[in-house]
Amino acid sequence: MKIAITSVNGQLGSAIAMQLISKIGKENVIGIARTPKKAEHLGIEIRKGDYNSLQQFNEALKGVDAVLLISGMDAPEKRIQQHRNVIEAAKNNSVKKIVYTSIVGAEENNAFSPVVQSNRQTEKDIQNSGLDWVIGRNGIYIEPDLEYIETYAKEGEIRNCAGDGKCTYTSRTELGFAYTNMLTEAKHSQKIYNLVGEAITQTQLANYINEVYNTNLVYKPVSIDAYKTERIAELGDFMGTIIAGIYQGIRSGANHVTSDFETASSRAHKSALQIIKDFKIAN
Repeated sequence: MKIAITSVNGQLGSAIAMQLISKIGKENVIGIARTPKKAEHLGIEIRKGDYNSLQQFNEALKGVDAVLLISGMDAPEKRIQQHRNVIEAAKNNSVKKIVYTSIVGAEENNAFSPVVQSNRQTEKDIQNSGLDWVIGRNGIYIEPDLEYIETYAKEGEIRNCAGDGKCTYTSRTELGFAYTNMLTEAKHSQKIYNLVGEAITQTQLANYINEVYNTNLVYKPVSIDAYKTERIAELGDFMGTIIAGIYQGIRSGANHVTSDFETASSRAHKSALQIIKDFKIAN
């Protein structure tokens, strides 16, 4: 069985590829990347595939039995057609199964909602494709918070607009484990899974980081508008608005959802504290 992974050079794609290789062997895993050179380190066959090019994906998916479509990073209005190119190419090549990395989030009422809506449209397109399918709705990765730890430590705080809202954090490694099962086991056919961990507040997140890294962080809530202004100043209009929308979603409960991780993975999701410990050891 040959399984292809799109955007394999990204952090999520690489994490899934590594776990898939260990399960089915590198000769059975094909990576697809817009810039193949960036994925050579994985030690597997890499094919060129730009989401904007149906033609490239018609070539990239030749001889493939299943494809993992990792959600693109372009503007929401561009993603839908980009994903349709992959779905169309999968049909053209008689690919049997498509697995999609979607997201958890509010479908309306915040700045992140257009991204969620574009994911939901791709979910529908996949369900209507005639292919066997499985959809994972990813929770928020905890890694960006841990990669930001020096800044947090310097400022002495985690500051955002999530308030007391709970977030079911996950990690790319945990997702890699789940998607490897979803790609290789028939029992997940036509299922949609929330791939999330335990629900914690920002205060709990700060406490866990303090416990593992011996920091003294506190959580400081700020208003949605103040946080949005701050994020746009640092990250630019597009990303700043989206990041603010994510935390607004946490505040409103959009990321406090029931987890299907154990059903998808045949084991419980690791605790947030354990993931932070594992990250520290690995880095």
